[in-house]
Amino acid sequence: MKNSIFLVVALLIAFACQPKEEAVDYTKMSDAERFEVAKEIAQSTIMVDGHVDLPYRMKVGGFTLQREILDVSVRTPDGNFDYPRSKEGGLDAPFMSIYIPAGNQQIPGASKALADSLILMTERLAQTFPDKFAMAYSPADIEANFAKGLISLPMGMENGAGLEDDIKNVEYFHQRGIRYITLTHGKANLIGDSSYDSLRPHGGLSEYGEQVVKEMNRVGIMVDLSHVSDETFLDALAITQVPVIASHSSARKFTPGFERNMSDELVKAMAENGGVMMINFGGSFIDSTYAAGQAKVREHIVNWLAENNLSRRDSAAQAYIAEYAAANNPFPTVQKVADHIDHVVSLVGVDYVGFGSDFDGVGDSLPTGLKDVSMFPNLIAELLKRGYSREDIEKICYKNIFRVWKAVEEFSSK
Repeated sequence: MKNSIFLVVALLIAFACQPKEEAVDYTKMSDAERFEVAKEIAQSTIMVDGHVDLPYRMKVGGFTLQREILDVSVRTPDGNFDYPRSKEGGLDAPFMSIYIPAGNQQIPGASKALADSLILMTERLAQTFPDKFAMAYSPADIEANFAKGLISLPMGMENGAGLEDDIKNVEYFHQRGIRYITLTHGKANLIGDSSYDSLRPHGGLSEYGEQVVKEMNRVGIMVDLSHVSDETFLDALAITQVPVIASHSSARKFTPGFERNMSDELVKAMAENGGVMMINFGGSFIDSTYAAGQAKVREHIVNWLAENNLSRRDSAAQAYIAEYAAANNPFPTVQKVADHIDHVVSLVGVDYVGFGSDFDGVGDSLPTGLKDVSMFPNLIAELLKRGYSREDIEKICYKNIFRVWKAVEEFSSK
């Protein structure tokens, strides 16, 4: 017996004295080598995207509950998301955006009705293609689906107007599978003020909005502060008892005056709350030069159409517009997205950032190298080039958002 104990102790000492395996320095690899590593990481790591607008893309495309859904089980000629491209890029859990346009707020009941419709449409994707997609209502669901090779479809409601004026709808939508609610969208609503709206009727979060945040905490829905005004953002942080998210926002440092993005003050406040900021890939979100160029292109095209007595529908006009826009408004690159991640990390650390692409929601403004979900490895390779470790990238891909989501779940279960 004593000899056995001595042998175990000796082995433990020998193991402890062994030199530890050195961390891989990805910065010393060639671009080609780094890209292969990035593809391997993308395929072997759960990857969550905080915001993909596929449900509304289906609605805009004319798909309704009375017709067949858009077949994204195969490669589609348009849009940024489908199953084959998602698999190629390693995206495992895109949050399906249940998007409620601000215009619906003018018609009582219209916002909730649209939310119900888009939820049903998302569920039909999983029902129609059960070998490819599955609904997901928790991190545990995503992990189980990932093990089966399925793409998870968690859902977030973009615009709390879907709650209408009934606080009971918070619990209702939790039961329907909604796991985050973006408090506002393009206009102020009953909950609070919007970053896009010059009118600020509440001066931040309304009294009803305070109730909504508390009720979201109670039932287990993450509070999403993308789209809200700065005052609404800080008010919500003061009310919530759990970490929050920004499902698709970027850093205002690179887009001065664009309140839709987050200021350094807000990034720090969110980190102190324990929340996570998920970076939007849209051109106007990541590069003010692109946004300014876009405005100049629009102005030129309007003038050119008038001078030539043409409309945008004319084939000659369409050809000219495409050629002029390509030549005069170059898209930002994947490096710009990495700059935003770098900035957040430099402010608060790697534990508070994630991906929130806004694929299918920002039109033809996506960066070169990040045009659709198949291209996530390009961004991972760029992060490796900048010195991010595999553990860092795992945090950005899913561990940070899982931490917040689990904290929300745990609080609601008390």
